[in-house]
Amino acid sequence: MSTPLWSFEAMVAAMAGRPVGRAPSAVTGISIDSRTLSPGDAFFAIRGDSFDGHDFVHRALAAGASTAVVSTARLAAFGDVTGSLVVVDDVLAALGRLGRAARARSGARIAAITGSVGKTGTKEMLAQALASEGAVHYSPASFNNHWGVPLTLARMPESARFGVFEIGMNHAGEIEPLVKMVEPHVAIVTTVEPVHLEFFDSVESIARAKAEIFRGLAPGGVAVINADNPHAGLLETEARAAGAGRIVRFGEAAGAEARLELVKLKPECSCVSAEILGERLTYKLGAPGRHIVQNSLAVLAAVVLMGGDLASAGLALGTLGAPKGRGARFRLSLPSGGKATLIDESYNANPASMRAAIAILGQSEPAKQGRRIAVLGDMRELGPAGPELHAGLAVDLAAAGVDRVYLAGPLMHALYQALPAGLRGGYAEAAADLEPTVSEAIERGDVIMVKGSNGSRMWGLVDSLKAQFKAETAEADLHRDAV
Repeated sequence: MSTPLWSFEAMVAAMAGRPVGRAPSAVTGISIDSRTLSPGDAFFAIRGDSFDGHDFVHRALAAGASTAVVSTARLAAFGDVTGSLVVVDDVLAALGRLGRAARARSGARIAAITGSVGKTGTKEMLAQALASEGAVHYSPASFNNHWGVPLTLARMPESARFGVFEIGMNHAGEIEPLVKMVEPHVAIVTTVEPVHLEFFDSVESIARAKAEIFRGLAPGGVAVINADNPHAGLLETEARAAGAGRIVRFGEAAGAEARLELVKLKPECSCVSAEILGERLTYKLGAPGRHIVQNSLAVLAAVVLMGGDLASAGLALGTLGAPKGRGARFRLSLPSGGKATLIDESYNANPASMRAAIAILGQSEPAKQGRRIAVLGDMRELGPAGPELHAGLAVDLAAAGVDRVYLAGPLMHALYQALPAGLRGGYAEAAADLEPTVSEAIERGDVIMVKGSNGSRMWGLVDSLKAQFKAETAEADLHRDAV
């Protein structure tokens, strides 16, 4: 059996629960999905948008769950259960109480990250940069909402030296209660951009919502702010009002405490010189993109602020790679015998991340006679400004030297109309309908980048291309450590 995460008694006490049935000796993990739980996990029967975890309690116990946490209102449905149950008033609230108990017992140095773009990548970069210093706890996916944050907290081992948490939102007021659970020593805002405009009246309102992350800082905690963002001043004011013990700015702006001095952007990596809290460092980033360079400055500052070694962190970033859906590269084998490169950026999109992905495509170097091809799906939650923000990408595509553009989704029709005829490769209402046109168009040496909001299902197009062309992980990604 794995090392216990919680004693059963401590878990029950933290949740203010009532045990029913035979108590297990210990709990080795926390799960909310009966399909992926490991033997020894405690299964929390959370009610989601589409499923109610109470419907899967029998399956979870049969799969080896040490216990199942259920609500008082549903207890009668489990009269025939012979395994262990813990009865609570509300399962999600109980998970939150367990998360707060995990934070209270931990001696780890904690960082929390938010921002309109780059939260997950920055979280993973910081976890990798800290790994040589000791055990780092963080979620392997974008567990950044009202259930993901308490779940990640509840899973934090008492022995962890560092914790790195991602906190997201699409409405005001969502970050504050989550960050007060996490109580970070360092809080990072990567950037503020026009994202979720459907739910906000201005980008300034988005900045104020992101600044909620400073309200949960531990006493003396540090706010880390993007000095190059137009809303840096507002964020700094909000951080001071929240009682931040220190403010550290990162970027190219004069006076930034983590300041970029020189960068060489390459197709599959970047070489950087920077001054981080008074110490100069030259390092390589194993993933391309100026936005990643920018966020690496925040990461390195956070490492120092959390007690880590700057030089070791710089070395660790050399093995950084792009995760699935966020820049992972694949070689496609064409029927002609040639190869093409696929850049998978299909995990979500907004104007800022779309521009960053287009810039990465522009940095790519197609093989002889190859082309740069952008395959783009709708960006969601932009409100009335949606068509204009989509059409505006025409300027970025031209600046990046993109040769052909394929578009999917009603909003992307505005971009299709804004493109010069020579760039128009094809348009379809849905990603699945666009896939045959794209697959027929790919030629030897091409570099194809695919991106769109999750709701546009561009990841399905990526999966189809990978299957059809027998994709292999690109050599540039083989060296990376999974994080």
